[in-house]
Amino acid sequence: MSVRKIFDYPKYWAECFGTAPFLPMSREEMDLLGWDRCDIILVTGDAYVDHPSFGMAVIGRTLEAQGFRVGIIAQPDWHSKEDFMKLGKPELYFGVTAGNMDSMINRYTAERKIRSDDAYTPGDIGGKRPDRASLVYTQRCKEAWKDVPVVLGGIEASLRRIAHYDYWQDKVRRSILVDAKADILLFGNAERALIEVTHRIAQGEAISSITDVRGTAFIRKDTPADWLEIDSTRVDRPGRIDKIINPYVNTQDTEACAVEQQKQPPLDNLNYDNQTEQALELLTAEQAAERRKLEKLVTSTHRSKSVIRLPSFERVSKDPVLYAHANRVLHLETNPGNARALVQKHGEQDLWINPPPIPLSTEEMDAVFDQPYARAPHPVYGDAKIPAWDMIRFSVNIMRGCFGGCTFCSITEHEGRIIQNRSKDSILREIEAMRDKVKGFTGIVSDLGGPTANMYRLACKDPKVEASCRRPSCVFPGICSNLNTDHSALIELYKEARTLPGVKKVLIASGLRYDLAVESPEYIKELVTHHVGGYLKIAPEHTEAGPLSKMMKPGIDSYDRFEQLFNKFSKEAGKKQYLIPYFIAAHPGTNDEDMMNLALWLKGKGLRADQVQAFYPSPMATATTMYHTERNPLSKVDYKSDKLEPIKGERQRRLHKAFLRYHDPKNWPMLREALTTMGRTDLIGYSKKHLVPPTDPIKGTEKAKQFQGKARILTQHTGLPPRGKPKAGNRTKSKKRA
Repeated sequence: MSVRKIFDYPKYWAECFGTAPFLPMSREEMDLLGWDRCDIILVTGDAYVDHPSFGMAVIGRTLEAQGFRVGIIAQPDWHSKEDFMKLGKPELYFGVTAGNMDSMINRYTAERKIRSDDAYTPGDIGGKRPDRASLVYTQRCKEAWKDVPVVLGGIEASLRRIAHYDYWQDKVRRSILVDAKADILLFGNAERALIEVTHRIAQGEAISSITDVRGTAFIRKDTPADWLEIDSTRVDRPGRIDKIINPYVNTQDTEACAVEQQKQPPLDNLNYDNQTEQALELLTAEQAAERRKLEKLVTSTHRSKSVIRLPSFERVSKDPVLYAHANRVLHLETNPGNARALVQKHGEQDLWINPPPIPLSTEEMDAVFDQPYARAPHPVYGDAKIPAWDMIRFSVNIMRGCFGGCTFCSITEHEGRIIQNRSKDSILREIEAMRDKVKGFTGIVSDLGGPTANMYRLACKDPKVEASCRRPSCVFPGICSNLNTDHSALIELYKEARTLPGVKKVLIASGLRYDLAVESPEYIKELVTHHVGGYLKIAPEHTEAGPLSKMMKPGIDSYDRFEQLFNKFSKEAGKKQYLIPYFIAAHPGTNDEDMMNLALWLKGKGLRADQVQAFYPSPMATATTMYHTERNPLSKVDYKSDKLEPIKGERQRRLHKAFLRYHDPKNWPMLREALTTMGRTDLIGYSKKHLVPPTDPIKGTEKAKQFQGKARILTQHTGLPPRGKPKAGNRTKSKKRA
């Protein structure tokens, strides 16, 4: 697929101003740079840290490299438009993002309680950004300069680009683009799309006419005449539905649509497991011939001129089956090699979503990460602590993307499942820059990773197969035979990184995909011998087949094989090291018995969880669809599909968390009651085979200690197990599970 490289564009005239030490946040800084105005102003809900782990810094520096003057308004006061005017009127547009996290996830816990902290704010203070920040910021930008376009991006916009279930309001909301009334939305890692859009605006093209850029969403009135519109029920039929309008009739031709409605046979009573044969039985010979002609048209029409019409917002908001169907089709159309555009009606207008962006090449990834980042927070923050910065200041991102497809995670929907790799030389240069420039570096690299620790340079063996694949995961239900699992490039990178002058140790803190790691014992040996600081985090998430199948995670036997190799190589290295397994409570499709069996597994291993992560329904995730609709969109969904347990009630969510913390005396009364109800009173007693005691032993006695466990683990991605009691309120944001 031919695609223009991101640094092949002619530089904008303002490149003559050179590179800024920090992108300016005030008019005084603009004056020092000799600017009379900004070409682009980026508005973000995070503090501005000029580091490639922070989205606004990446976007800002990438646009600066194209020759544009870029200013930053970080965490503005959203109660009026004043803060949005402090850098003046931008020449081209406002770029708006909520920040590195969805603003609602940033502000509220999984139990919908307000957080007091914010890792992306100086001083770790919560409440410095509004709820649904993308909406509020866009509205304030429009109030400040109503004739300036607003380009919406970032993870909040990316994962809310379509009609989506909102956990905090417990309802389906419209696309964020419709609600925000921005001019265009960019989803995913948006460098390629943003560079093209920016140059076209700079050349005088109206933003409303930019409708052909991959990785963008926008509003239009109807499907263009030269496009083939396909009803989504042809792609993945959801079961008994209303009479279908012929998908090949352009929706502009309402008269033709009415005629086609009359032609359609009734489809209410079809068994869609054998839909083609039964549908043809109900057609006349003339209608059947017409149907074959239309199907041939679909086959012959290029995918680049095909658009799939999803059920409207109004329909998916009321019908759980159609919502699950729409989510399933959305996930089927995520491979840049074969994805088609999607369209969804919201009221009287159409939300149009172009296919995902083409992943960046290694050369382009290097160019993005090699920009002159200051690798520090903006000086305006002084000595204030920014926890997110402290967490990653000595880490290096080596890749993007994840092909794991875990249903509770939205990384694949945002970054894609094709791994985008940096070159080894670029990564080593960044380590050296960190060593030489970042204050406080002691020789310890805290992480070489990304969304997943060990997907670097892993890809499909055949590019043609990769381009045509529609699987949501390359590793579930098992590792695809077309996947290259050779870890040699990553092993070589680790070896060279740890031998750089001034580097004492390189740790791996990103979540490890253990089912991939066991395919390369040499990798595990290198990892365990040189890159584990006593503890290694790993995410089996559960032990039972039912929940694991809903999560698209491997069976616990893969964990057991990894644990054996981990212990073997730790012993050979003469090191006493431990695994930190993570588990999720209350995931959709999990029942009480599943959690009981997980508790028994933990007790058998002598492990106890100090903290517990309950399932958090984030926008667009497949597991969130399970939670909302009580259906499983991993397979075809219809009105007769078996329902799954969503675990919505507060008491059941507390019970599932209590099973993970079976050793906590506070949970014993609830667990005793649950075990009695389940008919498992055999697990109540004082012996080692029992899960909880029949009564609460006196604290400090031998019987009490027996149920406390002998080892501690964490079930959140917060680093090492605490040594001693954690300080009150000392919480850190979790990272993505691998």
